Amino acid sequence: MIKHSDHFHGSDLEKIEQIYGIKKDEIVSFSANVNPLGISPKLKETLAEHIHAISTYPDRDYTSLRNCMAEYAHTDSDNIIVGNGSTELISLFIQLEHPKKALVVGPTYSEYEREISLGGGATLYYPLKEEDDFKLNVDNFILHLNESIDLVVICNPNNPTSTCITAKEMRRILDACKQHDIFVMVDETYVEFAGNMEQITSVPLTNYYNNIIILRGTSKFFAAPGLRLGYAITGNRDLIKAINTRKNPWTINSLAVIAGEIMFRDKDYIERTKSLISSERNRIYEIFSNRSDFKVYRPFGNFMLVRLLGENRTSQDMFDAAIRQSMMIRDCSTFPFLDNKYIRFCFMKREDNDKLLNCLLQ
Repeated sequence: MIKHSDHFHGSDLEKIEQIYGIKKDEIVSFSANVNPLGISPKLKETLAEHIHAISTYPDRDYTSLRNCMAEYAHTDSDNIIVGNGSTELISLFIQLEHPKKALVVGPTYSEYEREISLGGGATLYYPLKEEDDFKLNVDNFILHLNESIDLVVICNPNNPTSTCITAKEMRRILDACKQHDIFVMVDETYVEFAGNMEQITSVPLTNYYNNIIILRGTSKFFAAPGLRLGYAITGNRDLIKAINTRKNPWTINSLAVIAGEIMFRDKDYIERTKSLISSERNRIYEIFSNRSDFKVYRPFGNFMLVRLLGENRTSQDMFDAAIRQSMMIRDCSTFPFLDNKYIRFCFMKREDNDKLLNCLLQ
């Protein structure tokens, strides 16, 4: 197993407060990758009206919620499994598939490796290369597939690189995996932020392939990590039945069900989010692209990976400079295949972004 160093997660504001003496309420987190608009205004306005829902059990099959998710994701409600955050669904899927050997495209989120390890499996990494701007070389990747691999894991757009794989490229990967009897787990946590989402999402492919499961959640795009509401999409009905049979009933509470239905239908909020992220992503990418002391990689999520050029600054230096101005970025030296020359930050509101730019570009 690749060693993952200790680091500050975007939610570790209490630790920051203790170490740096900065009140957590004053910290702007550019590390958590959460929608800067906060939760849906419709959710704020109407959720309290449904407080009586906690007096009853939710529908065991979550039919209304799945119908709402299906409409939002453009799929069939029978293809959707709901869970207590995408982490529950990752865990259930790994337990069921029980992969002995998984191939993970990295650097990426460490939870995949942890769950595979807990199930007794081994994780191999296919490293994205800096010289390719961290874009997946699909031809080369396919050459590394064989019958000894049970599972391929791809985060798309990927965290922390913010690079993506198109649906056309994913189809090639699925075809190759099918030949070797390999299942593919795609984490689309950040796909809704992508300007070309329709070209990236693998949801339409679930109509043609039974060796793919897609994970999504509400923590990042809908700014609701505490809601613990996630869902998976797959056309493999046997897998859906197996997961639902194994899953504990009522893992999503009644208020989370109602909140989900409200959020997924708040079209104005969804469009305002996409517009803000697209505008700020393009603006900030261009600013960094014109600097000789940084290298940036075109981002498709709501965050950007930056490489520090030159010997005089490290990722820890940049983290310290930002946090002392009450802004938290991600020191990426803790990710496999990255070193102390990489930082990551998400796109917030323009005024917050400008403050961060003034700090980092000194």
